[in-house]
Amino acid sequence: MTLHARRKLVNQIALALSLGAMVFGLFWLLWILFEVVRLGFGGLSLDLFTKMTPPPGSEGGLLNAIVGSLILVGMASLVGTPIGILAGIYLAEYGQRGWLASATRFINDILLSAPSIVIGLFVYAVVVTRMKSFSGIAGIIALALIVIPVVVRTTENMLALVPNTLREAAFALGAQKWKVICYITARAARAGIVTGVLLAVARIAGETAPLLFTALSNQFWSLDVSEPMANLPVTIFKFAMSPFNDWQQIAWAGVFLITVGVLLINVLARLIFKEGFKQ
Repeated sequence: MTLHARRKLVNQIALALSLGAMVFGLFWLLWILFEVVRLGFGGLSLDLFTKMTPPPGSEGGLLNAIVGSLILVGMASLVGTPIGILAGIYLAEYGQRGWLASATRFINDILLSAPSIVIGLFVYAVVVTRMKSFSGIAGIIALALIVIPVVVRTTENMLALVPNTLREAAFALGAQKWKVICYITARAARAGIVTGVLLAVARIAGETAPLLFTALSNQFWSLDVSEPMANLPVTIFKFAMSPFNDWQQIAWAGVFLITVGVLLINVLARLIFKEGFKQ
C-alpha cells in the first residue's frame, strides 16, 4: 500500500468514527428532547402559571417556583456579570503579563471546571451555616460564582480578538486607555460579551445541586431572599423523585419550561454573536 493510499484510508476511518460519534450523540439528544416534549407538553395549562406548588393529590402549578427561579437567576446575573466583565477587561487589556493575571486565570479556570455541587457546598459552609438558615441570598451567591468564570473567559477571549490596530489608532489620536477600552475595544467585542453573559445565564437556569445546599425550596409564595425560596430545578427534583403521578406530571412540565427557556437563550446568543460578527 502506497503512502497516499494509507493516508486516504486513515482519513476515511477517522471520518467514519467522527460521523459515528456525532450520530450516537444526536440519537440520545433527540431522544431526550422527544421525551421532554412528549411528557412535558401535556402538563402545560393555565394552572401551571397561576397556582402554587400543590400537596399530593391536589391541583396546582409552578408559579412560586417560576418566580423564584427568575429572581435567583436574575439577581445572580446582575451580581456576577459586572464582576466577570471587569475581570475579563483587566486580563485582556492590563494583565497580559504579571503574576496577578496568571493567578487570576488559574483560579478562573478552576472555577470554570469545578462541579456546581462543590460550589454549592462551599457556599453552604461559608454562608448558610453562619446565617443558620437556607436563603435566596445563598442561592444567588452560588449561582453568581458559576456566572463569573464564564463571563470572565468570554470577555477576555472576545477582547483578545479585537485587532491591535484599533487600539493603536485610538492611542495615536491621544485617547486615554480607559476611553479606548470603553469606546473602542468593548464596543467592538460587545456581541461576544453579551453572548457569554447569555450562555452563563443559560447554564445557571437549570442548576439544581448548588440550590439544594443554599436556597433549598419553599412550597409557598415568597419574595424574601433572606428565607428559603422556591425554584424550578429543586422543585422538579423533588416532584420527579416522588411516587405521586400528579407531582411527576408537574415535574415534566417544569422540565419542558426550562428546556425551552435554555434553548431560546442559546438561539438568542447565537443570533447576537452572528450579527455582531457581520458588523
